[in-house]
Amino acid sequence: MNRKRRKWMALVLALVSGGTAGYLAMNYLRQPVQQAVRNQPGATQVALAAHDMTVGSVLSSSDIKMVDWPSKNVPPGYARDAEDIVGHGLIQAVSMNEPLLSNKMASKESGGGLAIVIPEGMRAVSVKVDEVIGVAGFVLPSTRVDVLVTLNPTSEREAATTRVILQNIQTLAAGQTIQRDEEGTPQTVTVITLLVTPEQSEKLTLASTEGRIHLALRNMLDMEEVETDGIRAGMLVRTARPPVVRRSSGPRRESIVTFNGTKRTETTF
Repeated sequence: MNRKRRKWMALVLALVSGGTAGYLAMNYLRQPVQQAVRNQPGATQVALAAHDMTVGSVLSSSDIKMVDWPSKNVPPGYARDAEDIVGHGLIQAVSMNEPLLSNKMASKESGGGLAIVIPEGMRAVSVKVDEVIGVAGFVLPSTRVDVLVTLNPTSEREAATTRVILQNIQTLAAGQTIQRDEEGTPQTVTVITLLVTPEQSEKLTLASTEGRIHLALRNMLDMEEVETDGIRAGMLVRTARPPVVRRSSGPRRESIVTFNGTKRTETTF
């Protein structure tokens, strides 16, 4: 009887021990990674983005979350306190859980918006295009484009000319705005903002005012500029030259020359 009781006691103890070990293991595995990092010596608080943010966004406390990061692997330029970076504008887009580093933020005095992205000596100019001219939505921030303009200096359609006026221009922003047409009907217009020099801004503004702007999307690695002569509408379709018709000056004439002593006589037939 005692032997049977001891077997049951051993079985119960084994079950209790196994259940306790499984429970403890499950709780350990359920602990978040940050808790494991927190328990390690030398953890450092690092500021991360709480959600995706675009260029020009001004950081607020709700945009920032603090997490523990292994001290040996902290990224350079990290922020260790949320209050240190509140009010700074982003000069690069960031994704959720991405560290908010100093090289991605402007100074607090610079504020936010597009202005903090414009380098010194450059200008941002916005032009209106449609979806087709804007390469069907593929012109996005940080892409590079060539700018073409179509002008017609005369009333003749054959004189209409298209030419590349700017090359390898960076796109700062691409969005849509609502405006009304001549009849007052609301319509959606795509607005592209380009980064240009002051001289290029003059050329771009005149081209958008006097003609129609077109954008050609470039390969990001293609930095070469090419020389073009432009093209006129009359050059698109060239007609063949008419055949040359040689006209005879008159009927063919034959002549015979005879001599009688020193006298020369010419007879024409």
